[in-house]
Amino acid sequence: MRDQLIAALKEHFQAHITKHRMNVEVMLQNPTALPEHTDLMDALEKEISHIAEYMDKLEVVEKYFLK
Repeated sequence: MRDQLIAALKEHFQAHITKHRMNVEVMLQNPTALPEHTDLMDALEKEISHIAEYMDKLEVVEKYFLK
C-alpha cells in the first residue's frame, strides 16, 4: 500500500509538471493565444512557479520517502 501511495503521489506531481510545461510551450509558440489583457511575462512566470512547486514536492517524496 505504501509503495502504491508513493507512486500515485509521484505520478500526480509529474502530471502537473507536464501540464504546466505544456502551458508554457503554448504561450512561447503562440503568445497571441492569450487574451489581450493578459500580461504574457506574468502568465509565464506563474506557470513556471507552478512547475517549481511540483518539482519541489516530487523532490521531497523522492528524498524522504523512497528507500
